[in-house]
Amino acid sequence: MKSARNTLPEAPAGNVTCGIDWARDDHAVSVIDARGREISRCTISHSAAGLRELVAVLARAGAGEAAIERPDGPVVDALLSAGITVVVISPNQVKNLRGRYGPAGNKDDRFDAFVLADTLRTDRARLRPLTPDSPATTALRRTCRARKDLVSHRAAVANQLRAHLRNVFPGAVGLFADIDSPVSLAFLARYDTQDRADWLTPRRLTAWLASIGYSGHTSPAVLHARLAAAPRGLTGPDADTQAPITRALHTVLTTLAGQVKALSAEISTQLAAHADSHVFTSLPRSGTVRAARLLAEIGDCRARFPTPESLACLAGAAPSTRQSGKIRAVTFRWSCDKQLRDAVTDFAGDSRRASPWAADLYDKARARGHDHPHAVRILARAWLFVIWHCWQDGVAYDPALHRALQRLLNQDQQETA
Repeated sequence: MKSARNTLPEAPAGNVTCGIDWARDDHAVSVIDARGREISRCTISHSAAGLRELVAVLARAGAGEAAIERPDGPVVDALLSAGITVVVISPNQVKNLRGRYGPAGNKDDRFDAFVLADTLRTDRARLRPLTPDSPATTALRRTCRARKDLVSHRAAVANQLRAHLRNVFPGAVGLFADIDSPVSLAFLARYDTQDRADWLTPRRLTAWLASIGYSGHTSPAVLHARLAAAPRGLTGPDADTQAPITRALHTVLTTLAGQVKALSAEISTQLAAHADSHVFTSLPRSGTVRAARLLAEIGDCRARFPTPESLACLAGAAPSTRQSGKIRAVTFRWSCDKQLRDAVTDFAGDSRRASPWAADLYDKARARGHDHPHAVRILARAWLFVIWHCWQDGVAYDPALHRALQRLLNQDQQETA
């Protein structure tokens, strides 16, 4: 299925275009005519009154299109609500476009607004109007990114707590598999110093583990042996002075773990209610959070990616080719959507454990000498072609209809026979 390309008309409405250089406190606005002459320039504040003034300025100038450097936020919302066509031009593009107007290339908000407006006037064939995702997709994206940020914070605090315990209470570091696991956090809440842990015996540790419902596969006797074999921590007054630090880090880590769990539950609820959930949850080892991230970062606007190649390029899964004369170099694609690339490579890297086709592609890439990240990107690019077709058609992934997978399975059966 091929989706229609959403394109700009050959000429802008009213023969004028607008450029907006977004900033935190105020925004530079430039409106130019069909010959590239600036007919209006102003700076509006980032406030409700300022956004109303922005819409009024564009209405007076007859501008129906505006170019801006970011695809979301109150400014974009105000423009879309007023019926203004929004075109996103990335900051990297604007940086390179400054050289068209002079060799200096200096950064100036008002000049950048003019560059945006003039680029919208001259490069219309290469630009696409912004089609926002549905509110359900936008909410899911924000929830997924918030959870990802909290997971990063949790890892940082866990590392900080681990480093602290290695100095004051080493026995607690390697006692359980993860320092931020529920049983490890429960242990530190009860036994935060070496003195308190010395009270434990194998029988007392067994009773305590039973009281918290410990279901691990390691016996209490082995856990007590680990505790006894670890280097001794601080005791007495020295331990008492360090215990507040342990409790503070423990409290932060417990809070982060609880909020990550809460956001995971919210993601599950939002994903179940989304119209495209069946497409992404059908992928091998996609789970809930991973499927939600893929859906949220790809979005639900089919016209945004008219071809699978366009999706692979934005996700950074396709290499960048540079050629000059007889020199040709195929390099890593630095300019891409980092959030989308992270979501796609996270899924692709784990899919090889459930899909023979994915495992075969990954193994062949490694056999050619590629390292693990490169092999995962190769696999991610192949998966994006499959995902694109499922997404465009609105159907779930079916291994029985995946021809490359079926060819591989049939080949294996023939070799076995």
